[in-house]
Amino acid sequence: MLTTEFPGCRQLIAAIDTAVAQSSTPAITDSLRNSLCRLIRGNEVQLPECVLETAEGRYARRELYRSEDHGYCVVAMTWGPGQGTPIHDHAGMWCVEGVWRGALDVVQYERLDDSDGHCRFQPVGSVQAGPGSAGSLIPPHEYHTIRNPSDRDIAVSLHIYSGNMTHCAVFQPLAGETGYERCERQLGLDPVH
Repeated sequence: MLTTEFPGCRQLIAAIDTAVAQSSTPAITDSLRNSLCRLIRGNEVQLPECVLETAEGRYARRELYRSEDHGYCVVAMTWGPGQGTPIHDHAGMWCVEGVWRGALDVVQYERLDDSDGHCRFQPVGSVQAGPGSAGSLIPPHEYHTIRNPSDRDIAVSLHIYSGNMTHCAVFQPLAGETGYERCERQLGLDPVH
Protein backbone atom coordinates (compact mmCIF):
# COMPACT_ATOMS: atom_id res chain seq x y z
CA MET A 1 0.00 0.00 0.00
CA LEU A 2 1.56 3.27 -1.16
CA THR A 3 0.77 6.16 1.18
CA THR A 4 1.46 8.83 -1.43
CA GLU A 5 2.92 8.96 -4.93
CA PHE A 6 6.38 10.48 -5.26
CA PRO A 7 8.90 10.54 -8.13
CA GLY A 8 10.71 7.23 -8.37
CA CYS A 9 8.48 5.37 -5.90
CA ARG A 10 7.92 2.53 -8.40
CA GLN A 11 11.70 2.09 -8.88
CA LEU A 12 12.17 1.98 -5.10
CA ILE A 13 9.41 -0.62 -4.65
CA ALA A 14 10.75 -2.73 -7.54
CA ALA A 15 14.26 -2.69 -6.05
CA ILE A 16 12.93 -3.76 -2.64
CA ASP A 17 10.74 -6.50 -4.16
CA THR A 18 13.79 -7.84 -6.03
CA ALA A 19 15.87 -7.81 -2.85
CA VAL A 20 13.32 -9.57 -0.64
CA ALA A 21 13.16 -12.42 -3.18
CA GLN A 22 16.71 -13.39 -2.17
CA SER A 23 17.12 -16.67 -0.28
CA SER A 24 18.67 -15.43 2.98
CA THR A 25 18.51 -12.40 5.27
CA PRO A 26 22.14 -11.40 4.59
CA ALA A 27 21.50 -11.60 0.82
CA ILE A 28 18.32 -9.51 1.21
CA THR A 29 20.02 -6.80 3.27
CA ASP A 30 23.09 -6.71 0.98
CA SER A 31 20.87 -6.23 -2.06
CA LEU A 32 18.83 -3.55 -0.28
CA ARG A 33 21.92 -1.62 0.88
CA ASN A 34 23.31 -1.59 -2.66
CA SER A 35 19.97 -0.56 -4.18
CA LEU A 36 19.39 2.22 -1.65
CA CYS A 37 22.87 3.65 -2.19
CA ARG A 38 22.37 3.61 -5.96
CA LEU A 39 18.90 5.17 -5.81
CA ILE A 40 19.93 7.90 -3.36
CA ARG A 41 23.18 8.81 -5.11
CA GLY A 42 21.53 8.77 -8.55
CA ASN A 43 18.65 11.02 -7.42
CA GLU A 44 16.29 8.48 -8.99
CA VAL A 45 13.84 8.81 -6.11
CA GLN A 46 12.56 12.09 -4.70
CA LEU A 47 10.86 11.66 -1.35
CA PRO A 48 7.71 13.70 -0.66
CA GLU A 49 8.25 17.22 0.70
CA CYS A 50 6.60 16.31 4.01
CA VAL A 51 9.71 14.32 5.00
CA LEU A 52 11.46 17.66 5.50
CA GLU A 53 9.05 18.57 8.32
CA THR A 54 10.39 17.92 11.82
CA ALA A 55 8.38 17.01 14.92
CA GLU A 56 8.75 18.95 18.16
CA GLY A 57 10.88 17.14 20.72
CA ARG A 58 11.26 13.89 18.78
CA TYR A 59 12.12 12.52 15.39
CA ALA A 60 9.27 12.07 12.88
CA ARG A 61 8.25 8.71 11.35
CA ARG A 62 6.29 8.59 8.09
CA GLU A 63 5.26 5.32 6.50
CA LEU A 64 5.61 5.64 2.73
CA TYR A 65 4.82 2.06 1.72
CA ARG A 66 3.80 -1.28 3.17
CA SER A 67 3.96 -4.37 0.97
CA GLU A 68 0.85 -6.49 1.19
CA ASP A 69 2.62 -9.29 -0.73
CA HIS A 70 5.95 -9.37 1.14
CA GLY A 71 5.12 -7.75 4.49
CA TYR A 72 7.96 -5.21 4.52
CA CYS A 73 7.50 -1.58 5.45
CA VAL A 74 9.24 1.62 4.21
CA VAL A 75 9.45 4.48 6.71
CA ALA A 76 11.06 7.91 6.22
CA MET A 77 12.44 9.44 9.41
CA THR A 78 13.12 13.12 9.90
CA TRP A 79 15.69 14.12 12.51
CA GLY A 80 15.73 17.69 13.76
CA PRO A 81 19.03 19.20 14.95
CA GLY A 82 20.43 17.07 17.78
CA GLN A 83 17.51 14.61 17.80
CA GLY A 84 18.26 10.95 18.37
CA THR A 85 17.26 7.68 19.99
CA PRO A 86 18.22 5.79 23.12
CA ILE A 87 19.67 2.31 22.64
CA HIS A 88 16.89 0.32 21.02
CA ASP A 89 16.15 -2.84 19.06
CA HIS A 90 13.94 -3.58 16.06
CA ALA A 91 11.67 -6.14 17.73
CA GLY A 92 13.50 -9.00 16.03
CA MET A 93 13.19 -7.59 12.49
CA TRP A 94 15.97 -6.95 10.03
CA CYS A 95 16.29 -3.38 8.78
CA VAL A 96 18.21 -1.48 6.14
CA GLU A 97 18.68 2.24 6.80
CA GLY A 98 19.83 4.74 4.18
CA VAL A 99 20.69 8.40 4.73
CA TRP A 100 18.81 10.63 2.28
CA ARG A 101 19.83 14.04 3.56
CA GLY A 102 22.22 15.37 6.21
CA ALA A 103 24.31 13.10 8.41
CA LEU A 104 23.56 10.62 11.17
CA ASP A 105 25.77 9.17 13.90
CA VAL A 106 25.00 5.48 14.32
CA VAL A 107 26.46 3.46 17.20
CA GLN A 108 25.96 -0.31 17.28
CA TYR A 109 25.95 -2.24 20.57
CA GLU A 110 26.28 -5.87 21.61
CA ARG A 111 24.01 -6.90 24.44
CA LEU A 112 25.97 -8.54 27.24
CA ASP A 113 24.60 -10.90 29.88
CA ASP A 114 22.01 -9.19 32.04
CA SER A 115 23.02 -8.54 35.63
CA ASP A 116 20.53 -8.20 38.52
CA GLY A 117 17.70 -7.79 36.02
CA HIS A 118 19.45 -4.90 34.28
CA CYS A 119 20.62 -4.96 30.68
CA ARG A 120 24.24 -4.27 29.84
CA PHE A 121 25.67 -3.16 26.51
CA GLN A 122 29.06 -2.70 24.92
CA PRO A 123 29.56 -0.37 21.94
CA VAL A 124 31.07 -2.33 19.04
CA GLY A 125 31.18 0.20 16.24
CA SER A 126 30.16 3.66 15.17
CA VAL A 127 29.87 5.53 11.92
CA GLN A 128 28.86 8.98 10.77
CA ALA A 129 26.72 8.21 7.75
CA GLY A 130 26.13 10.79 5.03
CA PRO A 131 23.80 11.00 2.03
CA GLY A 132 23.97 7.93 -0.16
CA SER A 133 25.21 5.60 2.55
CA ALA A 134 23.25 2.66 3.93
CA GLY A 135 23.68 0.05 6.63
CA SER A 136 21.78 -2.94 7.92
CA LEU A 137 20.85 -4.51 11.24
CA ILE A 138 20.16 -8.21 11.52
CA PRO A 139 18.98 -9.71 14.82
CA PRO A 140 20.44 -10.51 17.27
CA HIS A 141 22.86 -7.71 16.26
CA GLU A 142 20.16 -5.03 16.16
CA TYR A 143 20.94 -2.82 19.18
CA HIS A 144 21.92 0.71 18.23
CA THR A 145 21.44 4.45 18.62
CA ILE A 146 20.92 7.04 15.88
CA ARG A 147 21.49 10.77 16.30
CA ASN A 148 21.59 13.83 14.07
CA PRO A 149 24.91 15.48 15.08
CA SER A 150 24.07 18.85 13.50
CA ASP A 151 23.00 21.76 15.66
CA ARG A 152 21.20 23.47 12.75
CA ASP A 153 20.42 21.07 9.86
CA ILE A 154 17.81 18.33 9.58
CA ALA A 155 18.61 14.79 8.47
CA VAL A 156 16.32 12.38 6.63
CA SER A 157 16.74 8.62 6.55
CA LEU A 158 14.81 5.85 4.84
CA HIS A 159 14.24 2.61 6.79
CA ILE A 160 13.09 -0.66 5.27
CA TYR A 161 11.88 -3.14 7.90
CA SER A 162 11.08 -6.80 7.30
CA GLY A 163 7.64 -6.19 8.84
CA ASN A 164 5.38 -3.49 10.21
CA MET A 165 7.44 -1.77 12.92
CA THR A 166 4.83 -0.79 15.53
CA HIS A 167 6.92 -1.19 18.68
CA CYS A 168 10.44 -1.77 19.92
CA ALA A 169 12.37 -2.09 23.15
CA VAL A 170 14.28 0.95 24.34
CA PHE A 171 16.96 0.84 27.01
CA GLN A 172 17.23 3.73 29.45
CA PRO A 173 20.39 4.17 31.54
CA LEU A 174 19.88 3.58 35.26
CA ALA A 175 20.91 6.53 37.41
CA GLY A 176 24.22 5.90 39.18
CA GLU A 177 24.54 2.38 37.74
CA THR A 178 26.16 0.77 34.72
CA GLY A 179 23.06 -1.03 33.48
CA TYR A 180 19.97 -0.14 31.48
CA GLU A 181 16.29 -0.66 32.07
CA ARG A 182 14.34 -2.27 29.21
CA CYS A 183 11.04 -0.57 28.32
CA GLU A 184 8.55 -1.31 25.54
CA ARG A 185 7.76 1.64 23.29
CA GLN A 186 4.83 1.88 20.92
CA LEU A 187 5.82 3.65 17.71
CA GLY A 188 3.48 6.12 16.09
CA LEU A 189 3.40 7.55 12.59
CA ASP A 190 3.31 11.15 11.45
CA PRO A 191 1.04 12.17 8.55
CA VAL A 192 2.16 11.87 4.95
CA HIS A 193 0.77 14.58 2.68
